[in-house]
Amino acid sequence: MTTTPTTFLPEVEYATPRLRSPREHLVRASAHLWRVQDRTGRVLGHLRIREEPLGLRYRAERLHLATGSFRLVGDFWTADDAVAALRNG
Repeated sequence: MTTTPTTFLPEVEYATPRLRSPREHLVRASAHLWRVQDRTGRVLGHLRIREEPLGLRYRAERLHLATGSFRLVGDFWTADDAVAALRNG
């Protein structure tokens, strides 16, 4: 029996998405994750980039403190739509 070592490719960081609205800004949290903050610095939620067969999707999430996990708000084709869902939700 031969064992071949498994090599993992390094995680590639995506560029920070540009938002059309000046009301929010993004702060990188990891290679695919940003905190969405309003002008006062309050965190509205998180924006995660996901690769799908038809292209990149932007996932709006909120952190649920009691469980320490993220709750899905929705998946969107643009970062602006995902941020709007966090702003209005």
